Amino acid sequence: MARIRVLQPVAGVDFSWAPGDVVDLDDEAAAAWADGVRAEAVEESETTAARSRRGGRAPKAETR
Repeated sequence: MARIRVLQPVAGVDFSWAPGDVVDLDDEAAAAWADGVRAEAVEESETTAARSRRGGRAPKAETR
């Protein structure tokens, strides 16, 4: 198994990926997707740090 980080939104019949999503794929599919335009390969050590920084909602914008 290999991991990729999605760079552009992708959707199919039974899936959808948003930019920043980290997806597990078999090695062959990951190599095909990780072309630097649609997605990039993710090193195993990167995934823990990336997940801990993501999540939650953005702060509300000041409207005054």
